[in-house]
Amino acid sequence: MTKHELVHWINKLIEHRNIKAFYNSGLWEQIRNESLQRDNNECQKCKAKGLFSAAQCVHHVKHVRKYPELALSIDNTISLCNSCHDLEHPEKLQNKSKPQLNEERW
Repeated sequence: MTKHELVHWINKLIEHRNIKAFYNSGLWEQIRNESLQRDNNECQKCKAKGLFSAAQCVHHVKHVRKYPELALSIDNTISLCNSCHDLEHPEKLQNKSKPQLNEERW
């Protein structure tokens, strides 16, 4: 797939609100695996603080929605644990609702 075709495909997925199809693709899976291997399956943000956490996520440093041409660039990825990845996407955390308390739950 050429870079032009990749950008066109990703823009179509974004337009149709189906970016998940990119993350389920073999193309992304290959880059994801390469990134995890490069980073020894360690969260790079935790590692920078002298801590160890297993990486469960591979994050795009420059987001795919703004930079689709970098979607398959391993240099645009970083391996992160779930906690650090959540901090990279605070907008997604806002949508998670907390259970409401009422008189019966005290």
